[in-house]
Amino acid sequence: MTKLKKTNVMRILDKQKIPYTTKSYKYSEEDLSGVHAAAELGMDPEQVFKTLVGQGNKTGIVVFCIPSDKELDLKKAAACSGNKSLHLLHVKELPGLTGYIRGGCSPIGMKKQFPTYIDDSAQNYDAISLSAGQRGQQVFVAPQAVADLIRASFHHLTMENIILKEGRIR
Repeated sequence: MTKLKKTNVMRILDKQKIPYTTKSYKYSEEDLSGVHAAAELGMDPEQVFKTLVGQGNKTGIVVFCIPSDKELDLKKAAACSGNKSLHLLHVKELPGLTGYIRGGCSPIGMKKQFPTYIDDSAQNYDAISLSAGQRGQQVFVAPQAVADLIRASFHHLTMENIILKEGRIR
């Protein structure tokens, strides 16, 4: 049996004595989405959170954690983070700012602790799944423990489902 190689995220959680569990999954370069991760893990995509990094016109870099099957509402994100406008960063900018690559970005252990906001739906779960800081590796941790650790706050951050004329949900 191979011993699990600890990621920086796991070492930080260990150091802070925050309980967590881990799970690995097979990731695909063609689909690095959180929805793919949830499917591979056999989990509800609403419990698997993705980490998005944006830039506000007033505050600079801000981080958002939302369910993997949802879309960030930029107006709500800007408002809760004290910005008038906000845009998401290009994936090429992630490593230099956060130390993480797309598909392995975690709100825990970034190069610098940026203001972070977690979708309030996380509070519906005893544990949420976040990237462990590496593709194919997730940590399951209590939402409040994560929020306390990274000084994050909970807000409603996602777009509402809209039923389109064709009967599809967006």
